[in-house]
Amino acid sequence: MNIGSEQWKKLVEEGAGNLNIHIDRKKIDQFSIHATELIKWNQKINLTTITDPVEVAVKHFLDSIAPARVMPLCGRMLDIGSGGGFPGIPLKILIPSLSVTLIDASRKKVSFLKHIIRNIKLIEIDARQIRAEELAKEKPDKNSFDVIICRAFFRLDKIILKALPLLAKNGIIIAMKGKISESEIESAGKNNLSLVVEKYKLPFLELERTLVIISP
Repeated sequence: MNIGSEQWKKLVEEGAGNLNIHIDRKKIDQFSIHATELIKWNQKINLTTITDPVEVAVKHFLDSIAPARVMPLCGRMLDIGSGGGFPGIPLKILIPSLSVTLIDASRKKVSFLKHIIRNIKLIEIDARQIRAEELAKEKPDKNSFDVIICRAFFRLDKIILKALPLLAKNGIIIAMKGKISESEIESAGKNNLSLVVEKYKLPFLELERTLVIISP
């Protein structure tokens, strides 16, 4: 199977269905462009260690859209540590009404993100080379987000520390984790925050994943 082939696209479509997410062929075609460019650019800069076509489909794209079930259909979303564009770009493709900001500390990764945004012709999405802590020091009215999402390998308490200063009133933080210990969840819940934990498995590979939805 090759990335972008009909078989690859059907895998994404079927996997999304297994997650109870409907996705049309135009959006899958956009996923295909993103995936193809990811592998091409990965030969020059370190974007991902995942290069197998099935794993790219499941671990990057299906994993990225899994939070769609708990997300609003509009508002401003911030993706902290977007890297190769995950989960921010697939979520923007799936829910085009979202206004999305992608941030990453790596200039090369942000160059890739801007390249993908241009190639797929996405609107109301921006990529910036900046850390969350620096973004929080900018104008508060400009940088408050209804949804802040993070798929990086930070502990929950670190994600919360980065995200809270940027969160709009009544906003939510979504932490995307693999397996997570009860102690990590308990530690994060000590800050007068509401935590909802949803566990699920990624289609085909049966990998355990956890969404932690955090609100003040």
